[in-house]
Amino acid sequence: MLTDKTALVTGAGRGIGRAIALKLAKLGAKVIVNYSGSKEKAEETVEMIRSEGGNAEALQCDVSDYKACGELAKSVIEKYGRLDILVNNAGITKDGLLMSMSEEDYDKVLDTNLKGAFNMMRHFSRTFLKQRSGRIINISSVSGVLGNAGQANYSASKAGIIGLTKSAAREMASRGICVNAVAPGFIETDMVSAMGEDIRQKLVEKIPLGRIGQAAEIAEAVAFLAGDAAAYITGQVLCVDGGMAI
Repeated sequence: MLTDKTALVTGAGRGIGRAIALKLAKLGAKVIVNYSGSKEKAEETVEMIRSEGGNAEALQCDVSDYKACGELAKSVIEKYGRLDILVNNAGITKDGLLMSMSEEDYDKVLDTNLKGAFNMMRHFSRTFLKQRSGRIINISSVSGVLGNAGQANYSASKAGIIGLTKSAAREMASRGICVNAVAPGFIETDMVSAMGEDIRQKLVEKIPLGRIGQAAEIAEAVAFLAGDAAAYITGQVLCVDGGMAI
């Protein structure tokens, strides 16, 4: 259980981020639902948590903005006094072949997916170190483990998350802070749902377990890493991908 714990989940207005927020709240954590653009979606997540008796609030912040992340961290600590769990989930895609990918599309994906995680970790690091406790869970991707054609920017950002995770884990371990990553495979999200049946079938053929995963299954992995049972695990990448990274 995560009773009396405070958690912040970035990009929690929908998809995997929402599922993580719901799961942590169900386990008793007070959840800060971060969003960048869609306040409505974030408030939906908050209401879903509150309707089940949980405690949550939505806070806006573009994670790619270093200064804004600092202001968010300051307001969170002023209100809650601490942060126990940080889940860096916010991410975007701007797919395209390397030969035709624009510098803008490359930079925007790296700024949100990789620099965004750094920004949040950087601004909350003093809090975690002072507490001598905390869990940081970064959402990577099977694309960051294996690479993926048409996703040079996304794969680079998610591979970078793995390096960032391992480095931070080494730096923070002496203070009792665990830093891990979860690498989802193909998960049933709005983007995947919008794909044609022929494309979905081709995706499934690449998955040893023969099916697309559910956001709730990623949330379960995050909840495990956030809980007491994972107190001796740090610097690891947990692939939740139906076997794709075998």
